[in-house]
Amino acid sequence: MAEAVARRDAGDVIEPASAGLYPLGRIAEPTIETLVANGYSVDGLSSKPILRGAVRESSLIVNLSGAPIDYLFSSAPSNLRNGQQLENWEVADPYGEDAATYQRILEEIEARVRQLASRLRAAESRSAKV
Repeated sequence: MAEAVARRDAGDVIEPASAGLYPLGRIAEPTIETLVANGYSVDGLSSKPILRGAVRESSLIVNLSGAPIDYLFSSAPSNLRNGQQLENWEVADPYGEDAATYQRILEEIEARVRQLASRLRAAESRSAKV
């Protein structure tokens, strides 16, 4: 869900690519239904694992799992590159829950993505003025 939200609502400051700890290999039908019902495109979304190379190449990592990043990657966060940022968002996984739960989680993700995008836009604006 976060990738679809970031694409539509923050594509000017975020180039999203999502991956999971335990990918299903497919996007769950309730996820698709919730995104489409809220006007999001599901084109190009896929379920894939987190790869170290992708993490290393990212300037911003948003961890939605709630698990500490050192649990996810034993070398992080001490080995984050200069300038690489890490955000930890504890977002519940709605898999297997009802439609209302999927909607609630989507709305939480929307709010967090908008807040992040606002901070990134403000930082970009400050950098442009220097």
